Amino acid sequence: MQLSLSSSATSGIGRARFGVLAMIFAVTVLNYADRATVGVAGPVLSKELGIDSIQMGFIFSAFSWSYVLGQLPGGWLLDRFGAKQVYAWSILLWSLFTMLQGSVHHMGMDAMLFGLPLAVASLFLMRLMVGLAEAPSFPANGRMVAAWFPVKERGTASAIFNSAQYFATVLFAPIMAWIVHAVGWSEVFYFMGALGIVMSVVWMRTMYNSPADHPTITAAEREHIESGGALLSSGQAKEASGPKLGYLKQLLGNRMLMGVYIAQYCVNVLTYFFLTWFPIYLVKERGMSLLNAGIVAALPAICGFAGGVLGGVISDWLLRRGHSLTFARKVPIVVGMLLSTSMIACNYVGIEAVVVGIMALAFFGKGLGALGWAVVSDTSPKEIAGLSGALFNTFGNVAGIVTPIVIGYIVQTTKSFNGALIFVGAHALIAVASYLLIVGEIKRVELKPV
Repeated sequence: MQLSLSSSATSGIGRARFGVLAMIFAVTVLNYADRATVGVAGPVLSKELGIDSIQMGFIFSAFSWSYVLGQLPGGWLLDRFGAKQVYAWSILLWSLFTMLQGSVHHMGMDAMLFGLPLAVASLFLMRLMVGLAEAPSFPANGRMVAAWFPVKERGTASAIFNSAQYFATVLFAPIMAWIVHAVGWSEVFYFMGALGIVMSVVWMRTMYNSPADHPTITAAEREHIESGGALLSSGQAKEASGPKLGYLKQLLGNRMLMGVYIAQYCVNVLTYFFLTWFPIYLVKERGMSLLNAGIVAALPAICGFAGGVLGGVISDWLLRRGHSLTFARKVPIVVGMLLSTSMIACNYVGIEAVVVGIMALAFFGKGLGALGWAVVSDTSPKEIAGLSGALFNTFGNVAGIVTPIVIGYIVQTTKSFNGALIFVGAHALIAVASYLLIVGEIKRVELKPV
């Protein structure tokens, strides 16, 4: 029987899993919008506080320092307590720290009392805390998709929640740019933080860790999920007693997983360029107003969203056509990353509309190739799904530390973004090489006793 999210064959068995996916998507939209707040407010914020490009690069990177350090503890918490409770606290805490970033405005305005260095340090610290609070989010997404979706629906489901990063820009970049333009940059943080507090309550009231916990799921849908290869069932959430060193050694010693980890780092170089420096690129390099940049940024984001969903659909379609899991996952990833290298062409174009079009193509490709979380769901050992996803996310988000800082130095020293675009585009090629030369066959990892 052929299965897909859009198949009419699935419509008669129940739709509880689609409600779960909708909530994961909504929370991930908020997650990425909160990450992008400093990027949107950056042109005004940096001018008001007197921050140069290198300092701004470090502020952008602050999120990822703690986000990376929090991955393995966050993965263990997910395996120990389940995604529902851990995620609810995560949303609440990152939203509170997002709101606190707005208070830095008052420190900067009263330099006699606090001093601008303290204002900058406080902003850095609040970004650290947002990153730490968000650490369990994507491992939780991958864990819940693995629990709620059979293998032949998992690529599309993973692509949908991963494409939320683009939808976040489509929806919130114009809104946040307007708030900065009409009211002030600090109000962006208050607005986004308040939304998150509301979302944490909604999540806690509507989500369930697995089909076994859902009060209204039909027996047919539960059977469809479990017989299709869902990773988790009731009682498995607390199976792993802790992040054993032996488990980590096995994951790190697996060539296939290391290839996936390296590729995810490279993919996230593109992600963090888009989340941090892209609005500033449009303002400083292309001469747009902040309001126009917020609106224009939505076009590449729309294309990234379309590519993200399409990548998952194509991958699952290839599976249903009888192709191997390895072929079905690698084709969209390789094609998408090759398309992403097109952003380098912006260095040789002076027409604003053409630049936006090239960036739209590049981020369509980035979306198409962003199937890393589907691969994680396909390969994670059953006993440590949360920990496995956290390790994958650790490698990927080291790019959030490196990328903003490197681009900051490039822009500060060359007074241009040309080198930055070459830096980002080259990483797309490395991702292709990793999947073609290192990963090999994509399959479930079986743990040895420790």
